[in-house]
Amino acid sequence: MKEQHLLLIDAFINLLLGVLLLLFPAGMMGVLGLPPTDTYFYATILGGVIFGIGVALSIEWWTAERDGGGLGLVGAIAINICGAGVLLVWLIVGELTLPPRGRIVLWVVALSVLGIAAVEIAAQSWQHEG
Repeated sequence: MKEQHLLLIDAFINLLLGVLLLLFPAGMMGVLGLPPTDTYFYATILGGVIFGIGVALSIEWWTAERDGGGLGLVGAIAINICGAGVLLVWLIVGELTLPPRGRIVLWVVALSVLGIAAVEIAAQSWQHEG
């Protein structure tokens, strides 16, 4: 039972930090002592990934008593969707000054990560774990 409480606290902290980095990147960068930048690209990407970890931990907390199987693919899917989703928002509406090669690489990364998550969801591959 102690592990369940720790898991819930860990999930809450990750969700909170992720939301704060996503919504208030400038303020959080100062609080966390991160170096100043021209854009909030890295802070929000970090926020998306941390939020995804919080979602994955929340799923684990919710299902741990029934399964006890660890984060597995469902957790990976949550993290991939959150991280790649934030990256796609930056690529679509953000004002990133990137050379064409950098833009292509980021698009490939975002679409690859979302693509594998979509395949895992469509195949319901987490049901075949263990």
